[in-house]
Amino acid sequence: MSDAPRHLHSPSSLRPVIHGTHGMVASEHYLATAAGFGVLERGGNAVDAAAAVCFALHVLEPHQNGIAGEVPILIRWASDGRVYAVNGQGWMPKAATIPLFRSLGIDLIPGDGLLPATVPAVVDAWVLALQRFGTLSLRELLDPAIELAEGGFPMYPSLAACIEANRTRFEEEWPTSAAVYLPGGRPPRVGEVYRNSTWAATMRRLADAEACAANEGREAALNAARREFYEGPIAQTIARWCREQRFRDASGQRNGGLLTEGDLSGYRGRIEEPVSTTYHGYRVHKCGPWTQGPVFLQQLNLLEGFDLAAMGHNSAAYLHTLIECAKLAFADREAYYADPDFVAVSLERLLSKEYAAERRTAGAWESGRLGVQENGQGNGNGDTTHLDVVDRWGNMVSATPSGSWIQSSPVVEGLGFPLGTRGQMFYLDESHPERLEPGKRPSTTLTPSLALAEAEGLPHLAFGTPGGDCQDQWTLQFFLNFVHFGMGLQEAIDAPTVHSRDFASSFYPHDAHPGEMAAEDRIAPEVIDALRARGHVVHLDPGWSHGGVLAVALDPATGVMSGAASPRPGQAYVMGR
Repeated sequence: MSDAPRHLHSPSSLRPVIHGTHGMVASEHYLATAAGFGVLERGGNAVDAAAAVCFALHVLEPHQNGIAGEVPILIRWASDGRVYAVNGQGWMPKAATIPLFRSLGIDLIPGDGLLPATVPAVVDAWVLALQRFGTLSLRELLDPAIELAEGGFPMYPSLAACIEANRTRFEEEWPTSAAVYLPGGRPPRVGEVYRNSTWAATMRRLADAEACAANEGREAALNAARREFYEGPIAQTIARWCREQRFRDASGQRNGGLLTEGDLSGYRGRIEEPVSTTYHGYRVHKCGPWTQGPVFLQQLNLLEGFDLAAMGHNSAAYLHTLIECAKLAFADREAYYADPDFVAVSLERLLSKEYAAERRTAGAWESGRLGVQENGQGNGNGDTTHLDVVDRWGNMVSATPSGSWIQSSPVVEGLGFPLGTRGQMFYLDESHPERLEPGKRPSTTLTPSLALAEAEGLPHLAFGTPGGDCQDQWTLQFFLNFVHFGMGLQEAIDAPTVHSRDFASSFYPHDAHPGEMAAEDRIAPEVIDALRARGHVVHLDPGWSHGGVLAVALDPATGVMSGAASPRPGQAYVMGR
């Protein structure tokens, strides 16, 4: 057997681990990966490449993410050794109040239409990141996406299926969506070239605004592009759309949107300190409680008290322990997490090793009922995408774009993309930490990850996955596979997974399934039987259906990079050199 580090191997996986020394890009669509890799080849850094990947994904996966959505970003900056979090979550409009929704006869914020739209955060987030860390112009990073939108790309099965599933609504209720996604009056067939020239024209406005201010310096030029989106004709079009249009949503009523010109022009994201914990030679970094990211860290702290390797990979004891820890951590998410600008979230306590020890001591680990919420609500399946990048200088980026889904809101006339619906995360309950308030960011499920080695012989990792509330369960299993069970990147990604459905879904209608869990049907039947004997209600999912974990790694001792992408979504790929 080779003496090379194990993260370089994939002895029993479906795909090879990709290796390189110049750069590595992973994303949920191979054409977006190629766009980002092209940026690295032209001398751009990881932040430049990540922005290019993200914009390309907006075009290629409009059912998973869009430019009017959100994007939490983690950046490991090699020159100072620090990790930075970019808060790319938009906030609710000033008019969004609990009394307003009650006056409309609405008890739950709908997950579709215009009412749940938050301020689009993607453009602001990447402008912030590029001003601080990037080297290339926004035009250079938008060009691959504009070319894909204008010149087209081959339609693929999951996008085609989404368009077909929503065809009737497009035709009968959302004519602007029909105009963009039903060219010639029908859904594009798999293999046909699909174009979105309206989206391309909108993005050209940003590039042109930047070019007009180029003589004022790079930062001023990027600000000019940002103003074009948040204060110029694009913002005016979005505000007018919300003001003048009415669409039926899950409430059964026809409602408009609440976003105004003032909401858009007043929006500001920021660069923050991430939160972190230590685990078996790693310091693992996540975004703050405006995401569900800290729940990953809470699970690690809980699991640190168990000998997972001795239990055996995907044994009944091991999976039972994972599920029970997930219940405890997600119960805390429901009880405490919210926008820290509005709610005091005691992360120092929640992420302490002492608190984890208390929670472990209080647990009834032999049954399957630990952490079940009597009045809880369950797991949702949000549509999201992900990207990871490492460059030749050792900079790393992990980002999880989402929102602005074509199946959730109609395409804004003249812009080529829909608004987001992330406001559905809020509750119309004044006692809930995630209560609706004007200007408040919803606690998104989006959760990129950076695990930096603090012990010799370990690589740095950037990883993540689509999957709504399941993200920090599937990526956790990838990470544990790598840390405890000697698996390489691809093998750790390919291994079958489980997730709890016990806790409140982040998405409308916030349903719950106490005591329930789901398992890919590649888990051994005798293990499933043993889990059921412990009290778990186990639902079997198809064997390759849980998310689409991506990961890139950097060996700090040698500079060698590696990357892997799950075969589950169908289009995910990694490229490196």
